[in-house]
Amino acid sequence: MELKVNETPVRTCRNFEINNIKLTDVKIPENSKEFKNIEIIKQKSVIENDMQNHNFTYGNGQVLEKNVFENANHKIKIETEKENIKIIYNFDDENLSLINEIEIVGNKDASIIIEYKSNTTKRCFHNGMIRAIAKENCKLNIVIINLLNNQSENFEAIENELYANSKINYTIIDLGGKDSITNYYANILGENAQNDLKTIYLGKDNQVKDLNYIAELRGKKSVVDIDVQGVLNGECKKNFKGTIDFKKGCKKAKGNENEFCLLLSDKAKSIALPMLLCTEDEVEGNHSTASGKVDSKSLFYIMSRGLNYKEAVKLIVKSNFNKIIERIKDEEVKQAVLDEIDNRLD
Repeated sequence: MELKVNETPVRTCRNFEINNIKLTDVKIPENSKEFKNIEIIKQKSVIENDMQNHNFTYGNGQVLEKNVFENANHKIKIETEKENIKIIYNFDDENLSLINEIEIVGNKDASIIIEYKSNTTKRCFHNGMIRAIAKENCKLNIVIINLLNNQSENFEAIENELYANSKINYTIIDLGGKDSITNYYANILGENAQNDLKTIYLGKDNQVKDLNYIAELRGKKSVVDIDVQGVLNGECKKNFKGTIDFKKGCKKAKGNENEFCLLLSDKAKSIALPMLLCTEDEVEGNHSTASGKVDSKSLFYIMSRGLNYKEAVKLIVKSNFNKIIERIKDEEVKQAVLDEIDNRLD
């Protein structure tokens, strides 16, 4: 079937071909059997499976949202304590389709890692919805890691609510999937609330990456900071859409977004659309996007120290990604990400 997803909140010129993304040959499973290969590592959180459906403000569209509500084969609700939580979805030959819904209620500070891994070369399908609520004075650190194989479909919709003096730090590592589509929305409601979003992506061959990040600031002195670092190789295509919207009432709010794409191939295609919208006075907004090739002087310097071209490129890529990867405090997960970057740059 043809699927049109990831609409921008404000329509732009059709010539950009970025208002949404159209995918063909997407096979959405309607009756998924139970996804059994899941690891949940936790301390004290209350974890429940009984959840009510919640329509997302943006999300990845009605078709995929309906698919989650009617056919989810894994749902989990987490009421946080001061702890670390890890959820690992292991795709294998017996678990090829995951339709999941995760709700995180931040009562107290917590760190949560959500990881999608392929232990199969077969085509996998993932359609997920993640909703996080940061209550007053709560801090959540959320890490999402996509390590699916390059035959897979990956759809992730993320929605957040932030109340007074709360903070959500997101680290998104997007490496896998033939098509990897992410819709991220933050509703920053409370005074002094902060949303910090850092992403790395790596695309090769014919992969498609479509990132649609939307932040609406409503609380006084609220802050959003978006930083995206990416690498494209082969004939990969990437769309980045970043929208910061200063709503009425968010006086003295600040919003920053930056995206940089390193192109390792002349055939790779990178399109970026940063937007600032505003209906309030006394706010500060900044945005920037750029793309470019590997710096020839840096490459020459590294290769003069004994590394070959491929090793030098890997070093440059990992140095660009390092600041974001260092936000992952789980050393095992961090090493798995570094190893995956090495493998995908071979």
